Amino acid sequence: MSAPLRTGTPPVHKTAILSIILISFFMVILDNSIIFTGLPVIQSTMGFSDAGLAWVQDAYTLTFGGLLLLAARAADILGRRRLFVIGLVIFTVASMLVGLAWDAPSMIAARALQGVGSAIVAPTSLALLTATFDEGRERSRAVALYAAVAGIGASVGLVVGGAAVELVSWRAGFFLNLPIGLLMLFLTLRFIPELPRTPGRFDVPGAVTSTLGTAALTFGIIESSLVGWESARTVGSLVAGLVLLTVFVVLERRAAQPIVPLRLFASGVRSGSYAVRLLFMGAFMGFFYYTTQFFQVVLGWNALQAGLGFLPMTVVNFAVAMAVTPVMRRIGAFTTLALGILSTLAGMAWLSTLDADTSFWIGMAVPMALIGIGQGLALAPMTDFGIHGVTSSDAGAASGLISMAQQLGLSLGLAVLVALTAGVPDDAAAVERTTDVARIGLTGAAGMLVVALVVVFAAILPGATSARRTAAQRQDAPEPADRLRVGVPVE
Repeated sequence: MSAPLRTGTPPVHKTAILSIILISFFMVILDNSIIFTGLPVIQSTMGFSDAGLAWVQDAYTLTFGGLLLLAARAADILGRRRLFVIGLVIFTVASMLVGLAWDAPSMIAARALQGVGSAIVAPTSLALLTATFDEGRERSRAVALYAAVAGIGASVGLVVGGAAVELVSWRAGFFLNLPIGLLMLFLTLRFIPELPRTPGRFDVPGAVTSTLGTAALTFGIIESSLVGWESARTVGSLVAGLVLLTVFVVLERRAAQPIVPLRLFASGVRSGSYAVRLLFMGAFMGFFYYTTQFFQVVLGWNALQAGLGFLPMTVVNFAVAMAVTPVMRRIGAFTTLALGILSTLAGMAWLSTLDADTSFWIGMAVPMALIGIGQGLALAPMTDFGIHGVTSSDAGAASGLISMAQQLGLSLGLAVLVALTAGVPDDAAAVERTTDVARIGLTGAAGMLVVALVVVFAAILPGATSARRTAAQRQDAPEPADRLRVGVPVE
């Protein structure tokens, strides 16, 4: 499919562009979870202490979360294709360095560099998608596929990671990124044109305070899961992060060309979608974290079996995600999002009742299928609401906020759930303790989904309905009878 990207520009291959965006984003999402099933082997072969092992993931999370807003705005000013290429280069080189790591410090450093690449690729890929596809049916389809990648990539990463550990080496999953990354670089330079940049100066004070603030906040969240919420390091980091982000907001209100235009939060639809994404992804991190432990400790599965255990969710998720665009056109984005969260909540609540005698097929596979249905339904409208009505000049900033909400959700969600399970006695038998921890953690994840559902009805529904009414009045058309059928796009 070839079509003009914008009036006055040469024709571009939108199918090729979408494929490049999806594969590159899938590579980033895959590496976010591929590490989990290999952690025990990495610890034994690389000589990590328990605290050091946590930094294999935390170093990635810290740089990823800390640089998202900066990378997103830099793409608007410096050029999205240029930043996308830089991000791919950094991520691909870092993946190779992770696979070649010779000791603990070299691996942590490579993982941190990987986070830098991810922080660039994630928001710029969505910004490229937003700028390439016009709002409406075309963009909704593209966003649905993008959301499907976000949902499926994490669970596929567990399968790939488990297979690599059992059949080859934990390093194999990272070396796989080298040929994929090189191919995506070649195709990017061949098919993706440079889009118009946002003219103006770079907001240096905003860049500094946003980067340091989000990094400090992310570090505090990470530390809370390692040393507790009462630790001086945790409290100090969180306070520093909140102070810096407060200063950032004050600076952005006065900046002529802010790194994050505060007008993006003026829409209840967009603001609500960011909050829902944070809660939803926090619940999902808990789901992967505790279910993986249950598979390996309670059921006694190896890394490959644990990865394959997520297939009931992955297969259903993929099928639903592929069909979500016509579903949204038929019942509306709001109803699709609400049903998706309800289905995910039902599956998560069911999983929270597991015990050592739970049957996999009845007690786990069925609720995981409900979770797969929910994720397949929810992520596309959630993403669409997050970029609705955004101009091309703000596409990078809005995409950065979506990525930021997702990353903070993953970090904060796990930290909160770990805090909830801290009271489980350490002296209990491994099977008993893992079962108790999983039940509490999954119950907490279900609680996050309840709050997300409240936000959907309290923030997104009124904003979307109001916007829809305004659009109808502008066109001198009657307001839709079904207020819940808030379509995509909402105006």
